[in-house]
Amino acid sequence: MGMIGGSLEAFIGAVHRRGSQLDGEIELVCGAFSSSAEKSKATGAALYLEPSRVYGSYEEMILKEKALPEGERMDFVSIVTPNHLHFPAAKMALENGFHVVCDKPATLNLEEAKELKKIIEASGLIFALTHNYTGYPMIKEAKHLVDSGELGEIRKVIVEYPQGWLIDLVEATGQKQAAWRTDPTRCGAAGAIGDIGTHAENLAEYITGLHIEELCADLTIFVDGRQLDDDGNILIHYNNGARGVLHCSQICNGEENDLNIRVYGSKAGIVWHQMDPNTLIIKSRNGGSRTIRTNVGSLSAQAQAHTRQPAGHPEGYVETFANIYRNFAFALRARWEGKEQDPLYDFPGIDEGIKGMAFIENVVRSSRDNTNKWTKFEI
Repeated sequence: MGMIGGSLEAFIGAVHRRGSQLDGEIELVCGAFSSSAEKSKATGAALYLEPSRVYGSYEEMILKEKALPEGERMDFVSIVTPNHLHFPAAKMALENGFHVVCDKPATLNLEEAKELKKIIEASGLIFALTHNYTGYPMIKEAKHLVDSGELGEIRKVIVEYPQGWLIDLVEATGQKQAAWRTDPTRCGAAGAIGDIGTHAENLAEYITGLHIEELCADLTIFVDGRQLDDDGNILIHYNNGARGVLHCSQICNGEENDLNIRVYGSKAGIVWHQMDPNTLIIKSRNGGSRTIRTNVGSLSAQAQAHTRQPAGHPEGYVETFANIYRNFAFALRARWEGKEQDPLYDFPGIDEGIKGMAFIENVVRSSRDNTNKWTKFEI
């Protein structure tokens, strides 16, 4: 693996590195870790990389790695930059023969995401998107329960993602993460919706298999001086007639990272909280409430394939990235060996990336239109 972005000052780059190396399937061999050549070199040194394979730009890395013998060069790139660099970095990597893992959202806007899909298809290479929350074992179990009909016809989906870290104008203090995540030139058209709302939308669609037909959105900027939304509330109509509520916010004072989802069907409902990820609650009128736990009892093959720890040991945030990277590595190996990838080891790709960018654009359009609030979901 070669990494683009993820210097010592970054948050998500370190998470990707830890996750990618958890199974011994992937080795970090090179990187262009910052737009500053000095910071890139310092990061490479801290990671004990060969100095000659620590580059000053991703363009330099891609071209110089391509020139190395096939058995020595990187096999794929991991892109962990701010959003505005996802498309150009992925495009250049793919066009020079390298597979790609990219942090979400896929691109800066929907137009770029659609163009990226064309590039991926033309290259014939593998692209993974780290919507990591789909990697939890209990999320695999929740999807299995829906797919197998245990919940019956899905009628109601409530997904929430409250955080509290942006209750003040943190971006004005020089805090790097806040600075780019609230800057439309680097983050895109939406703030909280793009940063965490897309995770909520992706999680709901992954578990239920439903697609948004139309939505009604209300975005707010609560903190004076901020350029992008820090709170979003959305009503959703799904393609099977189900109704949904999606709430995400980064100004919920005291909240940490409480992504949670409730799905209710004609037979039963399920409840899951990211801050207690080993637990899935199944509810029904006649059966009461039943708690199932990771690696306890007879869980689905999907849940078991993504479980790493003995019962009672939390399957954590880093492990969700590890599951995506491991499954991606399995897909690469299957490709090299001329085999089909086992569908049990799934991971998000460019289609999920396009849906996420379309979600952002439709939500922003609905929020700005005070005459026709209900917006047909267009891709």
